[in-house]
Amino acid sequence: MISQSTALAGLRILLVEDEYFIADDMMRKFEESGAEVVGPFSRIEDALAAVSSNQHLDAAVLDINLQGKMVYPIADELTARGVRFVFATGYDHHTIPARFDHIVRCEKPADPETVISALFQT
Repeated sequence: MISQSTALAGLRILLVEDEYFIADDMMRKFEESGAEVVGPFSRIEDALAAVSSNQHLDAAVLDINLQGKMVYPIADELTARGVRFVFATGYDHHTIPARFDHIVRCEKPADPETVISALFQT
């Protein structure tokens, strides 16, 4: 697992999560690892606006269900832009559309170190 304090230095990571404590833990760990966090966003519209604003993004962590709305439009946009991402969710992989079969799913509650490793595994 990535544990160096600068392992993610210079990377911009989009964080889309509507549970405050999970978002806070993830954000803190990413920042401690040197990343710049874009977000966290708890609404699909806000996250899509951030993605669409032509900001450079290196990776993203997406909670699948944001206040009853599915995050798939963000996942589609990230896919189109070639941005790697993982799902951090309690959803079973069978409930995720087949077009995302190749995306790693980190089951909640996901340890931030595990999410970082999943994001950057080759």
